[in-house]
Amino acid sequence: MTLNTTLLIVLSLLVAGILSFFQYYYKAENKSKLILFLAFLRFISIFGVLLLLINPIITKNSTEIVKPLLSVVVDNSSSIVALNADKTSVEVYQTLVNDKRLQEKFDVQSYRFDSEFQESDKFDFKGTQTNLDLIATNLKKNNRNKIFPTVIITDGNQTSGNDYVYSFDTSNKVFPIVLGDTTKVFDLKINQLNVNKYAFYKNKFPVEVFLQYSGGKNISADFTISQGNSVLAKEKIEFTPSKKTAVINVLLPANKVGSQVFKATISSMEMEINTYNNTKNFAIEVMDQKTNIAIISSLNHPDVGSLKRAIESNAQRKVTVFKPQDIKQLRDYDVLIIYQPTAEFKQVFEENKSAGINTFIITGTNTDFSYLNQQQNSLEFKMSNQKEDYLAAFNPQFNLFALDNIDFENFPPLENKYGTAAVTGNVSVLLYSKIRNLETNLPLMAFGETQGRRTAFLLGENIWKWRLQSHVENQSFEKFDIFIDKTIQFLASNNSKKSLVVNHESFYNSGEAIEISAQYFNKNYEFDEKARLSISLVNTETKEVKNYELLKSENFYKVNLDGLIAGNYKFSVKELNSMTSYSGRFEILDFDIEKQFVNPDFEKLKQLATQTSGKGYLSNQVDSLIKSLLDDEDYKAIEKNNSTRTPLIDWSWLCLFIGLTLAAEWFVRKYNGLL
Repeated sequence: MTLNTTLLIVLSLLVAGILSFFQYYYKAENKSKLILFLAFLRFISIFGVLLLLINPIITKNSTEIVKPLLSVVVDNSSSIVALNADKTSVEVYQTLVNDKRLQEKFDVQSYRFDSEFQESDKFDFKGTQTNLDLIATNLKKNNRNKIFPTVIITDGNQTSGNDYVYSFDTSNKVFPIVLGDTTKVFDLKINQLNVNKYAFYKNKFPVEVFLQYSGGKNISADFTISQGNSVLAKEKIEFTPSKKTAVINVLLPANKVGSQVFKATISSMEMEINTYNNTKNFAIEVMDQKTNIAIISSLNHPDVGSLKRAIESNAQRKVTVFKPQDIKQLRDYDVLIIYQPTAEFKQVFEENKSAGINTFIITGTNTDFSYLNQQQNSLEFKMSNQKEDYLAAFNPQFNLFALDNIDFENFPPLENKYGTAAVTGNVSVLLYSKIRNLETNLPLMAFGETQGRRTAFLLGENIWKWRLQSHVENQSFEKFDIFIDKTIQFLASNNSKKSLVVNHESFYNSGEAIEISAQYFNKNYEFDEKARLSISLVNTETKEVKNYELLKSENFYKVNLDGLIAGNYKFSVKELNSMTSYSGRFEILDFDIEKQFVNPDFEKLKQLATQTSGKGYLSNQVDSLIKSLLDDEDYKAIEKNNSTRTPLIDWSWLCLFIGLTLAAEWFVRKYNGLL
């Protein structure tokens, strides 16, 4: 308390004493003990009220001992069972968390991880993926600005996520406990298989296979690719202690249309502990035709090359670039991309009136907008000769097809002439334009449909910068290329509008995310947010039926079907109000990535330990780890002083006490006839 507060309290004592004396003793004829008691009650009441008016701050100090954290994280993936280390894992965990000395020094926290990270002390070892990067990410988030050790009980075999070695904070030591037998055993393995999702009928498609050998002698192995009972490719591979990897490239024929499943196998005369990783199933979708796209441009512009690469990232697409005067047979193409049209494009527009090919019109600073107004009636352009930069703003209400926002707002601006583009026809806007931070409410990218013919508009040049920016943000062109591919897919399809559109793959690998999405449109072809969509799923082999509801997510509905066993499935999606339905099928390939390992990745775990100034241990060295943690001077308990400041007015019992003293005074006076 301050000096002023102390003086006020002393003054309150004097005031309360003087008032009590004046009321009961001054000129009092009878100064009995009763009068003294009543004066005391009055003194307490007055002093209490004055104290509340002064409202001093009461400071209370307490001491707290804060122990350093110790995070014990257990690998809950099924690879631990495959390495026969699940019991060992539980024993090691129990030894650590039940050690009295560790409990005395540390605040022990228990976690488990597989494809997810969560606080837990129960482990079932049924995780289908191993993501060690999650440990680093979540511990950083949960324990900001804290220095603590982490013990990870794992085999170190990661199947998803970023490289975990450099993900952990180097200021916090990591102590991996390696599960499984580190003794190298003989093993042949298909380490990776690369194949495109699509191939074309009567063509050949490439398959790239990476093989790996673990052992100490020269061996000969047979590699085959088969479909059903037919062997499509066979090759003999020689491995030595110095040559432990091989790369096989094979061209396979696509002789059947539809989803085709193949099996790659490597084998030898030697006995192996784990033969599961000797086989890998893969599948492709064989298409019976290719979409041909013509890019027509009178300019040499990087947009043309960027669009060609983005479109041809889908093997179903073939792009040819022409000058306006060079293209002869428009009917040979499914989509026309008209880049910055001028009067030179007169022949193209005239021939397309009868050909009826869907078009993608891209404008820019060299576009003749007066001529373009004459050739289409979806947008009306009023442009000046001044140039302007236009930023993009994503329209979440766009519903012609499912498309995610790939961070359009942060893409570089497109360049076009300054002016307006008024919507005059049946047009859906995907992207609106902005000039700096000013929203124009004018389209930047839009899609129109007139008498069954579809047209897309992109009002600005330099889209090549978008593709480059997308790669900078995602370390991949994939998101941008999918955006362009969906645009081409919309233009390449001349089917009438469907009220129920369902998106799914023809095949999935077991253990990966299986998601089916759908959109339902009303009679005005507007996305119906009140639709009730359900899916009925049937395993064609076991005849087991499962039913799910599709949940709304932004501008589409989706269902997650994780956990299904390998096999063939047929399904039906139904909108329950209109009874509109869609039927399809897919296949789940038998592939358990967690069974691909015969040894723990001890070297990588040791690298992680070294990177964070920790140390790696085997499962039989837990006592050494405990001793190391106990002896480590970097982790000490901290004595923390907690100071709490409470205003006296918050003490509700003081008000109650004042009320009791006043009531007691009144009762005594009433009882003794002094009122």
